[in-house]
Amino acid sequence: MAISTGGGGDDAPMSDINTTPLVDVMLVLLIIFLITIPAIVQTVKLKLPDVRYDPTVTKPENVSLSITRKPDGSCAVFWGQTPVTHEELLKRATDKLKEIVDKAGGAANLTTEDLPEAHIRGDVETPYRCIGGAIYTMQSAGFAKVGFISEPPPTGGPSS
Repeated sequence: MAISTGGGGDDAPMSDINTTPLVDVMLVLLIIFLITIPAIVQTVKLKLPDVRYDPTVTKPENVSLSITRKPDGSCAVFWGQTPVTHEELLKRATDKLKEIVDKAGGAANLTTEDLPEAHIRGDVETPYRCIGGAIYTMQSAGFAKVGFISEPPPTGGPSS
């Protein structure tokens, strides 16, 4: 604002603000944001599956693994109710598949539907390295199907 030092009527203080530069700057910023936002936000178009909890149909030869974290932070893997190490898990899985192939009379007589599956139940607090290690071990042993067992949401709760 300009303040006049004299006592004349034309020299009164100016109370108008020139907003033209402010509007110009705001329009330039708006144009910059409109151009850069689509370049920054890049997403891959996906249609995510609608999760429905189907009851698990299990065969007696399927392997049930439970994985949790020990208090010291290491992984604990259970084959059924028996705790196993990584090496024992690989040996048991390999032996199980070998037994099923021998019982069928050779690998040529089996399809993927005839082979057992590995069902993994992982605790929420379990680090991914524990579950990922068990998946890798089961696939290394020859299990073609490895799945996860989850707990359905409580009835009456929000559904996705």
